[in-house]
Amino acid sequence: MHDTRRTANLLGATALAVTDLTLGGATAAAGVSGSGAAALVVLNADPGISVTELGRRVGLTQSAAARMVDALEARGLVERRPTLGKWVAVHPTDAGRAAAADLLDVRGERLITLVGTLSPADQEALTGVLERLLRALYAEVGSSERLCRLCDRPCCTESGAICPVGQAERDAADG
Repeated sequence: MHDTRRTANLLGATALAVTDLTLGGATAAAGVSGSGAAALVVLNADPGISVTELGRRVGLTQSAAARMVDALEARGLVERRPTLGKWVAVHPTDAGRAAAADLLDVRGERLITLVGTLSPADQEALTGVLERLLRALYAEVGSSERLCRLCDRPCCTESGAICPVGQAERDAADG
């Protein structure tokens, strides 16, 4: 008989260790906090969103997001640009785009090294399990932007694969 509780505990320990490994390296590469790293990746993929929307995507309140944008702006990684009315759009600078690329590279290298410890068959099995878990997580979180805030988005689909989070979002919209 399978011990689901033990499997869940192993998943939790693995998830935390992988987060520490990838986020620590990524934030060090960019010289920013975890939310700052996520913000740079989000803005690189979708420049010109508001501070409030950026905060929503990285899991911060509007006031915390404003402080984070202040810090990123002070480092020359983002800039605010006025738009219609009082609305302000946040854009990455050239340095911000470079930092986002660097942190995704470091994140990717660490994850590739970790996954590379598995056999090809185990890697394929893990892919299937992760796709199912991400679909389940989307059903719970309900936000592809939040789930994929530190994703290397082209990496997920450039081989012709379908992003499981994007598919879950489309399925939810159709249902």
